[in-house]
Parts: sequence; structure tokens; C-alpha cells
Amino acid sequence: MKQISNMSRRSFLLRSAAVGGGLLLEVTLPKSSVAEAEQASSQAETSPEVTAWVLIRPDDTIIIRVARVEMGQGNFTGLPMLVAEELACDWSKVQAEYASTSEHLRRNRIFRTMLTGGSRSIRDSQEYLRTAGAAARLMLTSAAARRWGVQVAECVAENSLITHTPTQRQVSFGAVAAEAATLDIPESPPLKDPADWTLLGQPAQRFDIPDKVTGKTAFAIDTRLPGMVYAAIAQCPVFGGSLKSVDANKIADMRGVVKVLPLEDAVVVVAKESWWNAQQALRALPIEWDFGEHAQVSSDSILEFLREGIQLEKAPVSRQEGDIDSAFTSAATTIEADYYAPYLEHATMEPQNCTALYTEQRVDVWAPAQNSEATAAVTAETANVPVSRVEVHKVHLGGGFGRRGLYIEFVRQAVRIAKTMPGTPVQLIWSREEDIQHGRYRPVALVRMRAALNASGEPTAWSVRQAEQSIFSAVRPHLIRDGVDIVGVRTFADAPYAFPNMHMEYAMRNTHVPPGPWRAVAHTHNPFFRESFIDELAHAAGQDPYQFRRTLLQGPQASKDLAILDAVAEAAGWDSPLPEGVHRGIAVQDSYGSYTAAVIEASVNGAGELTIHRVVTGIDCGYVANPDSVRAQLEGSVVYGLTAALYGEITIKAGRVEQSNFHDYRMMRLAEMPTVEVVLKPTGGFWGGAGEPGMAPLAPALCNAIFAATGKRIRSLPLKNHDLRPA
Repeated sequence: MKQISNMSRRSFLLRSAAVGGGLLLEVTLPKSSVAEAEQASSQAETSPEVTAWVLIRPDDTIIIRVARVEMGQGNFTGLPMLVAEELACDWSKVQAEYASTSEHLRRNRIFRTMLTGGSRSIRDSQEYLRTAGAAARLMLTSAAARRWGVQVAECVAENSLITHTPTQRQVSFGAVAAEAATLDIPESPPLKDPADWTLLGQPAQRFDIPDKVTGKTAFAIDTRLPGMVYAAIAQCPVFGGSLKSVDANKIADMRGVVKVLPLEDAVVVVAKESWWNAQQALRALPIEWDFGEHAQVSSDSILEFLREGIQLEKAPVSRQEGDIDSAFTSAATTIEADYYAPYLEHATMEPQNCTALYTEQRVDVWAPAQNSEATAAVTAETANVPVSRVEVHKVHLGGGFGRRGLYIEFVRQAVRIAKTMPGTPVQLIWSREEDIQHGRYRPVALVRMRAALNASGEPTAWSVRQAEQSIFSAVRPHLIRDGVDIVGVRTFADAPYAFPNMHMEYAMRNTHVPPGPWRAVAHTHNPFFRESFIDELAHAAGQDPYQFRRTLLQGPQASKDLAILDAVAEAAGWDSPLPEGVHRGIAVQDSYGSYTAAVIEASVNGAGELTIHRVVTGIDCGYVANPDSVRAQLEGSVVYGLTAALYGEITIKAGRVEQSNFHDYRMMRLAEMPTVEVVLKPTGGFWGGAGEPGMAPLAPALCNAIFAATGKRIRSLPLKNHDLRPA
């Protein structure tokens, strides 16, 4: 088997195109399968590229390239469906493969973007992917027409066959692909009317699931290369601290130890045979840290810092409508409440890891990153080489949730290690403890809300003061406008509720704990605050929480929020009787271009034990590529969202994270899972996201159900910190 450094660029690209997982799959294949890979490589050599997205083999196999990454959300299938619909091909002949990052850069970013995040994979690329499919169809049809000497308008493509309508002559896509590849690519081919779609909107078996079920999928952490060594890392427990000293001699004789590499704020141990050898040696290594100025910071001191923000005389304004002061002065009833949400960690099943191979010719990287283009840039910068000498091998991710998007420090670390060992592949893996204690956390937030009701119980004013850490102040400063993080104020600044008077403020309170995008970002804690408080207003007004929301969701801007709220309430049987002791809660939220709502049924016994019986969750995301994937996304959101509401909490003591593994940062268990019913109500006319929107209404719907069951209003998360015994 050839070493990477001895492979020609052409050979590498052919193999990448042939086996989908690139060189990773080649080197993990058993020797008996190498011949199959060579045969696939030969096939790739005769697979014309009709467009950058579409390759067609003579046997009619269609390769559709995917520029984003699959991390469980289903876009490795959904994105090819967009192309295939307009291509008019036989879906059973379609295969998906990752687009090469190096080719993307060499060809002037031909695949547009390689970023996966923000529930944008399908909604942001649907138009140009459908256009790519339509262009390829027109090119294939034109090639067939030229072959027959007929007018293109007389030819129709369907199910991977081109038919000359007057004579009923037919030719397959594979037979004319080489000729089609020589034609100019049409810039604006006509797209199908959605009413004519035959593939989009229909359930399709996902390409990634069979191999995941059988254990064949090779994630980044499964990378194995000849002569590979393994690296374990310990980073300063206090964020912002540094390494003071390390005594490498103490572990020099331990099994497999190759080297100890001190970094500015970390220590790496490299070992042979296995990562376990490296990790055991690391645990035995005497390390002395300089914890720096943040060693006394705690969750309590951070909360006090947030309270100071709530109590500021003035703060930057994120929304202003009407005369808030007059409305409160004339109010019949005033309601005020503070709500709090803690730091949360992503806890991806696959911990942070990266395999890097540095040679004089190039640098190869295998990493579970949500943006392979950014990964290439970080690799090039760290290795001090041109980006043209970097190859990022794209692989499926064992979870992402935003952790592997903006922040890929594990890539930089692996490349730094590999650069000290030219020609030797190095696999760096963070332990679970390292992963949880050195994350990029969803920020803490404290929010004070006030509202005024008139004598009829109608809301007349709403004020909000947010005090929270900004994710983007350091990394995306253009998202900070007049002191307001425009992402952090979503749910409030764009609320669809028709209050005649509103005043909303944002007090940025940045701490030393590193923040980062966590699945749905501001649409996790802000909906908990908003929708719980709206429930408080409904009860203060003596109105049904569902009907109270309906009266506030008036006007064209709120029509889709109202429609999905109605659909979910109807599916849940909002007005139907429940078993004794079971109560309902409801919430609605739009996010990432989609509209969601949820109804949760729960009970609390005399001992304060909570049972979640049923979750009815719905979404209007406009158009749907693969409804099975959207349904799975909402079901997965229930697990992830309820886990956060019930147990999710990262706490700080002595400047460091207290939690370390799943014993103290736990997940929901099978026995705790409720029945989940998903309502898909795509209304068409737009493309919304699906990976994150389902998170938004869950926590408030649950807490509103708990209030209905117990009379206790939950104003802080997680629920594990509360005594839920009925009031």
C-alpha cells in the first residue's frame, strides 16, 4: 500500500473520487479490498464531469458531490436530492461523495461554501444545487440531440434516459455523458415548478445510515495510517492560564512514550501503539500550571456580574416601539420576573480529534470539522505552508452541534505536533474530560422581563433587559451593532407578538469562560425566557395559554407562527381531557427561517418526580427535501433539548469547569423518553432550516406544563436544581 507522501496529486484525486471517503477509506480498507479500490479508481478516470457537482459513469452510475458535511442531520442525502430532482435521473443509481477541499480552492471556490452550520445546508444551497442539476440535464439532452441530429426541444430527460419524443429513440445518461461534458454549462436553466417534483418532498433512504448501523462508517477518530502515533493532551484547567513547568523525565520509561511536547497552555504526550498509552503516560506526568488572574472566578461571581448588567441604569437598545413609560404608568397589572440559563457544553459523541501528516510536499488532515475550507486555512497557517499544499479529508462527524464550526483548536494542535515529526502521522484525541472541560459553551444569560396588562387582561407593554455573554464579539465583530449582539437578541428583537409598546435592551457581560454556538444558539435559552413569560402573562390575565398566544399573533408577520401553533395544538388535542394528574404546556418560536411549536404533556407526583408523557412538536420549513430527515431532526431535538432542560449545566469553580464526564453531565436515558409525535406542515414558498429550529419550543413547553401540574413557575434551568413537589 502506498504511503501518502508518495502519491501523485492525480492519483490522490482519482482515489478520492472513487471511494468517497478519500484516502481515509483507502488506508482503512483490508488488503483484500485494495483491488476493489483500484477498480473504482479506474472507473473514476472514465467518469465525465458534466458539472462540478455531477459525474456520470458509462454504466449510468451518477456521482453527486456534497460540499457540506454529514453530522447526523441527513444532508449527505438531502443535498444530492436537490441536484437529482432537476437532473431527472434514476435515484437508485445515485451515489454521494464529498467534494475535495483542495479542488474547491484550486477551482476558485467552485462549490460555493464548505461550511455546515446554522441549519443552512439545504436552505442556502438549494437554488444553486437545483440549478446545477438542471444545467446537467440540459447538457445531457443537448448531447443526445446532437448525436441524433434533432432539436433539443424534441428531447426529454427522465429517469436517467433521454427520449426523442417523435421517434421514441432513447439513450442513457452514461452513454452521452462524455459528449455532454464538452458543452458549455448553461447559466440560468429553467427549474421545475415545485408541483412537478417527483423526488423532493418524498421520503428517501439516507446514504449514511446503513454503514453507520453496520459499523462500517469511518469517522475521523477511526483514521488509521501506517506508522501512526497517538497524542493525548492536557490543557490548563483554568481558561486563560498557562503552563509553568513539566517534568518529562518522570514518564520517559513508560510503555510506548515517544515524546513530551510542552505548549503555551497545554502539554502533549505522544506514544506508539495506542492513544491509551499516551493518555496513561499523561496522567502520570507531573505538570505545574499558572492559573492566572481568573482562578477565583465561580458560577456565583459570574451570576453577580450578570445581575450588575440587569441593574444598569441604561443599556444598548435592541428594539423600541411605542411609549413604554406611559403604558406602565396606566397599567392595571404589572408582572416582572428574572429568568436564568447556565452554560452548556456540546458533548458530541465523538470527542475532539484530528489526525495530521506533515511532509515537505504537503500536509494531510483528517478532522471532524464543520468547515473544511477553514480547516485547510488553519492547517496552512499552523504548518506555515501555502494552502495549496494542504489536503483536508472530509469525513462524517460524530456530532457537531456548532462545536466544530468556529472553533477547531484541535486541528491547530494536531498540526503543531505533526510538524515536529515530519513523515509520521499523528492522531490527537481529547479525552472526554478534556472535551467537557475545554469546550466552547453556550453562554450564561440572565433576563429581566416586565409586562403591563390593562383592566381587560390585554397586554399593553413589554420590556426586556438581557444580560449575557456575547459569542460573536471576539470572532464576528460585524455582528455587534451599537453594543448589541444581533444574534444574541433573537427571539426578543424579532418577536412576532403584537405588543403596542416594547422596549428591549442588551447588556453584554463577557467572562473568561469561552463561549461558542451551541445547537440553535440564542434560540435555546431565549425561547425559554420569552415563552415562559408569555405563559405568566396568560395566567395573570386569566386566559388559556394557547388562546392568549393566538390573540397576540396577529398580522401578516405572525401568520406562519400562528398556523404552526394551531397545527400542533390541534394534533395534541389541546382542549381534550387528559388523564388525572397529567397537564399540558405550549410554546411557539420561529428560527432559522422555519416556524415551530410544541405541546408537552407531563405529570409530577407528590415526591416531586417528573414524568414527561408526550411531546407533540411541529415545523413549517416551507419546502422539504427529505421528510424522513426533517422528522428525525425534530425527534433528535427532543432528546437533545429535553436533556438540556432537565440536566444541562456547566458550573465554574476556581476558574475551571466542575463537570468532567457523562456521570455529572448526563443525558436523558431510554426510560425517560416520552412518546414523540412530529407534525410536518410545509407551506411552500420558502426554504427554512430543520436541524436547530426544533430545539426552540421544548424547554418552555415543558416548564409551562410543570406550572400547570404544580403551580410552580420555573425561571431557571436545569430542572434538576428544582424541588418540583406541588405547591
